Amino acid sequence: MAPVLDELAQYAPVIAVCGNNDGPDVMAWGAPDVVESEIDGLPFAMIHDSGQKTGRATRMRRRFPAARLVVFGHSHIPWDEQEDGVRVFNPGSPTDKRRQPQGTLGLLDIADGVLLGARIVPVT
Repeated sequence: MAPVLDELAQYAPVIAVCGNNDGPDVMAWGAPDVVESEIDGLPFAMIHDSGQKTGRATRMRRRFPAARLVVFGHSHIPWDEQEDGVRVFNPGSPTDKRRQPQGTLGLLDIADGVLLGARIVPVT
């Protein structure tokens, strides 16, 4: 997986977190368990597993009070929910679609500290 991150980094900055199936190479690459940062002024957080879907937005708001966007991925199930000032977003997976009808990825449009749009795009 680290070689994929290296390849992506040739095109744009890469922010990644370690997942439950990632090896030590991803950790050595620099992917932590949790990221809290900002993109173009928008405070965001990234975590692999956000827990069960019931109460997810409230739980993420408590865990990351400064974030306006939380990105996660563990389930591989696309998810886009906005509640109480936080957008909780799972882009799904372009390669391991699990029980989903198609593989997906996510596109986020961010400018001047504002999340202008978020969409999940089918790719398979």
